Amino acid sequence: MRMMLKGKIHRARVTQADVNYEGSITIDPHLMEAADILPFEQVHVLDVNNGKRLQTYAIEGERGSGEICVNGAAARLVAVDDLVIILTYHMVPNAEAGDARPKLVYVDADHGNRITRISSEIPPHSVFAS
Repeated sequence: MRMMLKGKIHRARVTQADVNYEGSITIDPHLMEAADILPFEQVHVLDVNNGKRLQTYAIEGERGSGEICVNGAAARLVAVDDLVIILTYHMVPNAEAGDARPKLVYVDADHGNRITRISSEIPPHSVFAS
């Protein structure tokens, strides 16, 4: 068995951080569905702005809101307007690992975390090189 990337929401903007809410990350259900993230599923959150990484679980926010709200103690690790990458993983038998393809959801963080592209392939690094 191998642990493989299952879903990713790439470079979403944090819309809220609420230290007083019960721990989790609240995500627009439209984004969760696109990335194949279920309510209460474990997620890894990577903060692009400060390099911090955390694990929590996803809960549904308001559909169509673009909401990305980090809650509870984890809210101290991010700031509103930070860019985050939200990841999920799954175990895949070795024989199937080479064919496993994640759901990669790219958003426009400057316009409400709206989906701009969904893919199963990460572009070559040279596409992003300046």
